[in-house]
Amino acid sequence: MTGMDGPVSDALLKMGRHLRPGTVSPDLRSLYQVGGRQADAFYRDRWSHDKVVRSTHGVNCTGSCSWKVYVKDGIITWEAQQTDYPSVGGDRPEYEPRGCPRGAAFSWYTYSPTRVRYPYARGVLVEMYRKARARLGDPVAAWAEITTDPGKRERYQSARGKGGLVRVTWDEACEIIAAAHVHTIKTYGPDRVAGFSPIPAMSMASHAVGARFVSLIGGAMLSFYDWYADLPVASPQVFGDQTDVPESADWWDAAYLMLWGSNVPVTRTPDAHYMAEARYHGQKVVVLAPDYNDAAKFADEWLAPHPGTDGALAMAMGHVILKEFFADRDTPRFTDYVKRFTDLPFLVRLRERDGSYVPDKFLTAADLDERESAFATVLLDARTGEPVVPNGSLAFRHSEQGQGRWNLDLGEVDPLLSVLGGEAVPVALPRFDADGVLERGVPVRRVGGHLVTTVFDLMLAQYGVARDGLPGRWPSGYDDAAEPYTPAWQETITGVPAAAAARIAREFAANAEESGGRSMIIMGAGTNHWFHSDTIYRAMLALTTLTGCQGVNGGGWAHYVGQEKCRPITGWAQLAFGLDWSRPPRQMIGTAYWYLHTDQWRYDTYSADVVSSPLGDGMFAGRATADLLAQSARLGWMPSYPTFDRNPLDLADEAGAEPGAYVAEQVAAGRLGFACEDPDAPENWPRVLTMWRANLLGSSAKGNEYFLRHLLGTDSAVRAEEAAPDQRPEGVTWPQEAPRGKLDLLLSLDFRMTSTTLFSDIVLPAATWYEKHDLSSTDMHPFVHAFTPAIDPPWQTRTDFAAFHAIARAFSELARTHLGTRTDLVAVPLLHDTADELATPHGRVDDWRAAGRVPVPGRDFPKIVAVERDYGAVADKMAALGPLLERLGATTKGLTFDVSGEIERLARMNGTREGRPSLARDRDMCEAILALSGTTNGHLAAQGFATLGRRTGTSFDGLADEHKQITFADTQARPVPVVTSPEWSGSESGGRRYSPFTINVEHRKPWHTLTGRQHFYLDHDWMHEAGEALPIYRPPLNMTALFGEPGFGASEQGVVVRYLTPHSKWSIHSEYQDNLLMLTLSRGGPTIWMSPADAAKAGIADNDWVEAVNRNGVVVARAVVSHRMPEGTVYMYHAQERVVDVPKSETSGLRGGIHNSLTRLLVKPTHLIGGYAQLSFAFNYLGPTGNQRDEITVIRRRGQEVDY
Repeated sequence: MTGMDGPVSDALLKMGRHLRPGTVSPDLRSLYQVGGRQADAFYRDRWSHDKVVRSTHGVNCTGSCSWKVYVKDGIITWEAQQTDYPSVGGDRPEYEPRGCPRGAAFSWYTYSPTRVRYPYARGVLVEMYRKARARLGDPVAAWAEITTDPGKRERYQSARGKGGLVRVTWDEACEIIAAAHVHTIKTYGPDRVAGFSPIPAMSMASHAVGARFVSLIGGAMLSFYDWYADLPVASPQVFGDQTDVPESADWWDAAYLMLWGSNVPVTRTPDAHYMAEARYHGQKVVVLAPDYNDAAKFADEWLAPHPGTDGALAMAMGHVILKEFFADRDTPRFTDYVKRFTDLPFLVRLRERDGSYVPDKFLTAADLDERESAFATVLLDARTGEPVVPNGSLAFRHSEQGQGRWNLDLGEVDPLLSVLGGEAVPVALPRFDADGVLERGVPVRRVGGHLVTTVFDLMLAQYGVARDGLPGRWPSGYDDAAEPYTPAWQETITGVPAAAAARIAREFAANAEESGGRSMIIMGAGTNHWFHSDTIYRAMLALTTLTGCQGVNGGGWAHYVGQEKCRPITGWAQLAFGLDWSRPPRQMIGTAYWYLHTDQWRYDTYSADVVSSPLGDGMFAGRATADLLAQSARLGWMPSYPTFDRNPLDLADEAGAEPGAYVAEQVAAGRLGFACEDPDAPENWPRVLTMWRANLLGSSAKGNEYFLRHLLGTDSAVRAEEAAPDQRPEGVTWPQEAPRGKLDLLLSLDFRMTSTTLFSDIVLPAATWYEKHDLSSTDMHPFVHAFTPAIDPPWQTRTDFAAFHAIARAFSELARTHLGTRTDLVAVPLLHDTADELATPHGRVDDWRAAGRVPVPGRDFPKIVAVERDYGAVADKMAALGPLLERLGATTKGLTFDVSGEIERLARMNGTREGRPSLARDRDMCEAILALSGTTNGHLAAQGFATLGRRTGTSFDGLADEHKQITFADTQARPVPVVTSPEWSGSESGGRRYSPFTINVEHRKPWHTLTGRQHFYLDHDWMHEAGEALPIYRPPLNMTALFGEPGFGASEQGVVVRYLTPHSKWSIHSEYQDNLLMLTLSRGGPTIWMSPADAAKAGIADNDWVEAVNRNGVVVARAVVSHRMPEGTVYMYHAQERVVDVPKSETSGLRGGIHNSLTRLLVKPTHLIGGYAQLSFAFNYLGPTGNQRDEITVIRRRGQEVDY
């Protein structure tokens, strides 16, 4: 016998049968047991459940994924992805799986230690209020006593952020809140009340109910899209549209895909599979990012431009496309596209300047005949050589005479793209990469006594594409590094090899030519969060527009930053802003609001003319940005709330029957002032701020330390010096002492403790997304998803809907006595998609104050509208749909819907309150949002297209499914795709994947711009002053020159680096960064990523504690030293809050700040333009951005023993 086999081993095995429970098979190979598995029940019970509820996550994540929420014994146990999305067919990937680890971790919050379970208020404030309330007997008088006593006010303001929150009842909390609102409205005015809640699409009813309360009382709702710097200002500039982009399934249709400033696997996790799958479809993927990011791993090629220089690379690519596909040869598809759908063939006047010429204004019909419109732009007909006013310009949009002509039908006209072949003149063009100007030339014609050229001819001159017979200095070739905008020139700026830049541009355009426009650029925060983001984007959009990719499935731009697309936009807007009861609402540009009221304007140590062109006319010379902001407000370009230095209720009493004329005369005489011209005067401060669905102080507050110092009046780490006397505004009052603590009340509603709740005076406990009814939509897919409560709100939490109704009831009770019915004067800016766009012919700035005349409201001054407010009826109005919708209809983007039939249906569905359709329940509001929107009500969509067709004179038949109706129950049952509607520019008919502007291209509907086409040229005075009439490269701001920050590289203090704050893979904004499950996937707490080279300069090792310091504040974090990072740049991922592992700073002695403690607001003047064509205000459509990526900081290794 050898080994273990044999009789002995067999005998031993047979004996084993008697040593084990159970039955052993004859061959001794199997053991059968019954029972003994009771312990396994623990594991089976872990996944057992009583019910599954459909819901989603309302976190400003573009995923908007449908989830199953599992409940057992009334407890949420876990969540999982829904898998019942409608199939898209066998020729492309399905929508699912949709979800990410962050969403799968959400249920942790329901019972987490960070959950806000009860109402809280600041202890010192509650103590003072109770005493005053007991003594005076009136809540409003009690609040007035506290807030008008400087000592008492300072006591509770200075306690903000330092603990001391105590439990209060809902009744007491609502009473204090109501008293604060009533006192503020009575004493200072309703426009001293503000609400901030971002991204309606992420939970529409929750947003709408709070905005409805704020709007009905006359408060100002603050914008967020521009404030977040997510608004691509280039979109209104070029398209006349806020942001309309393809859904992610349309990536599959692209044959060539560039990811430029967008890290799709990290920030678009549920959609990233399309990018990976499309490569199997033959798609080429090119990633452009300064670091080797997650997206680069998927790429066929990776280009790494230096941060903030993307515009230079895009301009060089445009140079290649214009030369090879336009100048060197004709590309029929491109030529036809730009003639029909862009402003390239339109004529521009030239004016003399210093022996040369500069581009001036579009030639219009008024220049040829003064009886004609100044908004009818002109081109030359190639067949006849004669000037023609084609259909589609703004002149035909708002007038009776234009009925049937607002379309892109050229008829027999063949637009002449270039006037080359005759006379030519030199032109001077600005540059910002070096001193001096560009000296080039353009061909010209004389039309009606005006020297003109085409936008196309100016574009070739701007991009440096030489043609025979033209004067000027031109690049000698692609390898000429001295002349903008060649591939070699950009290499000196971006570091991207010239050959690679030229080849990628050539490939992109060639693919567009061969595929019919299926070249796409996905772009995002990496390129959009810069001061000059609009010039970066315009250079990038030039690539997609020149190659005919816009309005094509699989082509064009794809800008993704937040969950910005509220698909049922019409219904949401009517309810959110109380348009069913009163119009107009107050809607404020958030960036300007925070810039003024956090006093960041006092720290601008530069003149606004630092942005001026060397060819400018001195419009900004010697003026501060705050001066330009005030000018924009008084001309009616941008809203400004608080508006005047008086209570608008009192002003209405004085004004009488003609409030507009009265206010204009009072302002012109100097007896009434704009609040923005004296923002530090106590009567002009914001007094009450409510935040819900938001974490301003832990996420988006650029210049966080200035917020703490000036708005809240608590400790801050601001290190900057205020502007010297010769740097201060000339038209804005400058008190010697800046105020500290403007807000009387900061109220927040949240389900978890955040930086914002810790600084708030009152915190109300909110329901989570698994505890309420609501709606969600996104631009990434065509579905509207429902929130459904898996459990009732636990402890004393309430839905946002219930909370605001409770506040409204408390407010109405106090307001009946203290306010009653009052008339409010609302100052309204000149609005986009209305006839207000015609207020500024030729974009010429005509300031009534400089001219010494009385302004005209609605022309060079805000419109002044009297609004009656029954303050005692606010709670009743909150809970019912008002009568204005039947009388005035519901308007979106200039299109008005008759919704009377829908209102009758809502009365039957929801029931009534005093004869009006009820909005008393959250699901009632959801039903109303869906019923009043074309995207979810096919009847309205069809009606809207019929109305639009009468204006355009063209047909949109077959686009809308007239008989499709989406109810809230439908969204709860399954993902339901929306209806094609004129509220948006793309078609989804017949299961088509959404891509923007397909309706414009295929049905000849104009863009909402001056020419009715996509714009390369912007002729407003301020655009010329800034040198940005044409696409151009502008480098990142020079913080050394502007603020005296040290230069890049090693220094005595440490290492000076570019400081960027991208989005994280471990959180969605500030959500999930404190989630225990997500913390296990990262280091947790604040980190700063840096290159080994930079770390070595400052003696920093991986995981060392470091401090990042600049004039704005201090951050304490651990260093992550990684080879993926480029030298000279660091990343601190966005929204790492001070509530997780943040020690005190050695520099300030205070707890280290958040990522925005090192940033501050810088307002770009051209973002303040208004009242002119597409450059007119609409909420979240146009306004200054809260950009922050130009910032730099010093990083040093600190002591490794930290103190909390």
